[in-house]
Amino acid sequence: MLPSQALLPAVVFALAALRALASDTFLAAVYEHAVILPHPTQEPVPASDALALMNRNMDVLEGAIKEAAQQGAHIIVTPEDGIYGWRFTRESIYPYLEDIPDPAVNWIPCTDPSRFGPAPVQERLSCMARNNSIYVVANIGDKKPCNSSDPKCPRDSRYQYNTDVVFDTQGKLVARYHKYNLFRSETQFDYPKEPEAVTFETPFGKFGIFTCFDILFYEPAVVLVSKMQVDTVLFPTAWMNVLPFLTAIEFHSAWAMGMGVNLLSANTHNTTKAMTGDGLFTPEGPAAYHYDSDTEEGCLLLAELSAHPRLSPTYPPAINWSLYATTIKKFPGENDTFLGAVRKDIFTFRELRNKDGNYTVYQGDLCCHLVYQMSNKSRDEVYVLGAFDGLHGSLIKYHWQICTLLKCPSTNLSTCGQPVETAQTKFEMFSLSGTFGTSYIFPEVLYSGVQLAPGEFEVLRDGRLKSKHGTSKQLVTVTLFGRLYEKDQPHPLRNSL
Repeated sequence: MLPSQALLPAVVFALAALRALASDTFLAAVYEHAVILPHPTQEPVPASDALALMNRNMDVLEGAIKEAAQQGAHIIVTPEDGIYGWRFTRESIYPYLEDIPDPAVNWIPCTDPSRFGPAPVQERLSCMARNNSIYVVANIGDKKPCNSSDPKCPRDSRYQYNTDVVFDTQGKLVARYHKYNLFRSETQFDYPKEPEAVTFETPFGKFGIFTCFDILFYEPAVVLVSKMQVDTVLFPTAWMNVLPFLTAIEFHSAWAMGMGVNLLSANTHNTTKAMTGDGLFTPEGPAAYHYDSDTEEGCLLLAELSAHPRLSPTYPPAINWSLYATTIKKFPGENDTFLGAVRKDIFTFRELRNKDGNYTVYQGDLCCHLVYQMSNKSRDEVYVLGAFDGLHGSLIKYHWQICTLLKCPSTNLSTCGQPVETAQTKFEMFSLSGTFGTSYIFPEVLYSGVQLAPGEFEVLRDGRLKSKHGTSKQLVTVTLFGRLYEKDQPHPLRNSL
């Protein structure tokens, strides 16, 4: 009896592993965290003070991780800056950093915490994963020494990186990613010398990972999906919402649909910075999402996702994004346009003066076409069709092509393009298309109150973004957001290093 009893746990484990390998779905979680911030200071605080703050944030994250695991989640993503915040100079962030080794070293910090020097944050994250049998994704800071033999070594003889880490169900470090596209205010961190395409395999699919601003660029975002063929992207972010096209939930949902992968987006929550909006997004639309600009509370989301979305029978077909729009000829009144600014981008707009219509508007190489019918147009609301084809950004310039139907804040046309969150008008139907010069197009529909429209629109194979049965809520924007990566300007900071 003893030999067979000894084999029983191994047999049970093997059967469980086989069931996991055969699984077509997995339960994913993201947590939007209201980060406890440090007091702003130009000087470094004692390491003990830094760890005390990080432990306060990890106390909250651990509660979310335990709850997600108890509900059966296989993986949980936590936000960028979720452990120490963002109020730092290069010098003041140093006590918060740890040396994060390459995952190839096969390390479980929870059981061997001192192998690479003091690593209390990695140790605790590893134990959270191990003790709850769940993959844990977190954003922390990495430090790497350098010297004069490296011509790019900073004056303080160290590199500092905005870094994502992933620990598996045993607490082992299985992925480390250094953010490649730093946002303009992240002067506390260094740019990696080369972009990283970080992937890892799990029993429930192939995963890739990058951080926040990275999502707008070819490397690493497109490389992971198009070349590395990941099933799911892990996305810690500290996303500041910018209407009308770049709120977290609308763009991240649109990106998942446009790229044809799952996106697990975990956002920082801070209403003073307009940070909110996270979700579990799929090629078919959002499985779950959250947007809250009124409270200071965190939020845990869970949803069951396809482990291999490209193999799903509901996987969207390939789309020729310019096929339909290239057949459209100019319509009467085509020159009845005006210019308006969306932030600093100058759009060409055309007012939708009638309850229904068939309109085109041009800018650069882009022609946008709209067919629409409103169901209850309010007299004090103005909608426009807009086109933008050009470089966006003041310091880091990257190329957008955008076709959009959007509501203006008032009847004064000079306000068109300014942020607006609410509307009163519903549409019986809309069909938006454009002569895009790229296949990287992200379809967005945003309702009043910054709400998505899952299941209420579709993208046809000829490139039309079309409503299915009208809009169930008042409409704020309908957008086809395109990226021409090959027309981006060289990065002015990274390329000067």
